[in-house]
Formats: sequence, C-alpha cells, structure tokens
Amino acid sequence: MSESVKKVGLIGAGAMGRPMAENLVKKGFETYVVAHRNRQPVEELVALGAKEVASAAEMAGQVEVIVTMVPDAPQVEETCFGEGGIAEGAKPGLTLIDMSTISPVATRSIAARLAEKGVGMIDAPVSGGPWRAQSGTLTIMAGGDAALFEKIKPVLEALGSPVHVGDTGMGETVKLVNQIIIGVSAIGLVEAFTFGVKAGAKAETLREVLLTATSGSYLMDKWIPQNLLKNDFSSGFASELLHKDLNAALSAARDLGVPMMSTALSQQLYATLKGMGYNREDYTAIARIYQQAAGVIIATGEKAES
Repeated sequence: MSESVKKVGLIGAGAMGRPMAENLVKKGFETYVVAHRNRQPVEELVALGAKEVASAAEMAGQVEVIVTMVPDAPQVEETCFGEGGIAEGAKPGLTLIDMSTISPVATRSIAARLAEKGVGMIDAPVSGGPWRAQSGTLTIMAGGDAALFEKIKPVLEALGSPVHVGDTGMGETVKLVNQIIIGVSAIGLVEAFTFGVKAGAKAETLREVLLTATSGSYLMDKWIPQNLLKNDFSSGFASELLHKDLNAALSAARDLGVPMMSTALSQQLYATLKGMGYNREDYTAIARIYQQAAGVIIATGEKAES
C-alpha cells in the first residue's frame, strides 16, 4: 500500500466499481463507499471491511483520493458539483481519479473546475471488463499531471496496470481509441463467424484455428468464449455503454476533422441493438442482428428464430 495515500473513497459500486472497491479493501486501503440506487453492493463491501458514508461530500472530507466509476460525463459532473457532491466537502489536496469513460473535453472542463477548489484530477479509464476488475488486472490509461500520477499510482496499481499517457484528457483519448477498435472489431468478428457457421464450420473450430492466424485477437481469445460461444450475452460490458463511447469518439473526431466511416457504421449497428432492447447485454450481442438476418446461431450452428 502507498505510504502517502491510505484513505480512498469509491463512487459507483456497479459491475465494475464494486470489484474495484473490493480490491482496494484487499490491498489494505481504508476504503469508503456511498450508496446510490442499489444498496446491495455497498452492503457487501461494508461486510468485507469498507466504510459507508452518506454522501460524496462527506466522503470528500474524510479521504485523500476519490475514485469515480460512473456511466458518463453528466454523472461525473453531478458527483462533483451537484448537491452533496465532492466539491461541497473537499479539502485542498484531495485527488479525484475518474475511471469512467467520458469525453476528453468534459474531462478537461471538470478538472479545471475542481482545480479552483484545490482538487487535483487524474482521468484513468480502464479496459478489461468485470472479469479483470475482479482479478485486479485492468488496463489503466491515465492522463494528468505526472507528479500527481506518481503520488496516486499505488491506488491504481491495486486495480490493474496503470500507464501515464499524457496530460489531462489524454487517458480518455487513449480509451476512446480502444473503444473505436473494439467497436469495429466486434462487428467484423461476428460477421465473419456468422458467415463461417452458416457455411458449415463450427464456431469453436474457427476460434481455435484463427487464434494463431493474423486475425487472432484479445477479443477472440479472452472475450467471446464468455458470451458469443455460449450464446449468452447476459454479462460483460453493456452494449449501451459502447454505443455511448462511440458517440463520444465520433463527436471528438468531427472536432478534429478525422473521418471515421467504420466507426459510424458500428455506432449505427449498436443503436439498432439498443432499439431492439438489448442495450444491457454485452456488446458481442451485436451477433443477434447477424444471427437473425442469417438465420443461424453462431454458438451451435442451429437455426435462429427470425
């Protein structure tokens, strides 16, 4: 554990935040949590040794570092500046580590407002999903002041492998690069597997062979066995969150003048999936669109219902 940072708060004890908070407890940090809509994760964390506070403001007055893991920029802003928010109870020297995936523009705006209160900020979005959040092996891309990053690095090391990638907002930029790649790659993988299975190949055989071919990837190796090859998309990274991230990437790309035709197609397909009611399923549930259109289930080769 860090010699300088001992008390850490976490806001957003959901599918990602709950196991992250558990790892902070396990690593010896005095960990504080606050309930939002669902009390169960907070009660579980308290049973493991965490301490519950009534608000973000109360938390800000008791800890040295606060980690936020919430859906999007409006939730980060509300957590920081809303009634009972971090800014209300913060003391100079507090550090916010925002591990949500939000727009780099929003990140820089929030950081500037916090700086007026004497609060430092590191944007440190993650990749790896709930499974790696549980094992404490997340990939963490951190933006912000280099000296501040070194100070809070032990907190991030309790959660995964942090890399300082540049100034404020650059963590979010690198994360959006990741989301662009997985958004486009997932569609390519699903499309190809649909073709292969409809033509008579077995999905497991395709994966086994292609893992050592040029098309092999982390997604093919680690991710799809959990969902696509089981035809079970109930756990993982919610497709609506990837859709949100692709929107943020396209918005930033417009500002930069960068054409992103494949990302735009991916965003539209995930919008379709959301409209079909599968927004809470893992993003590989994009297979549902292809399976329905082709009339085949990738996992089994059986006929899919139209």
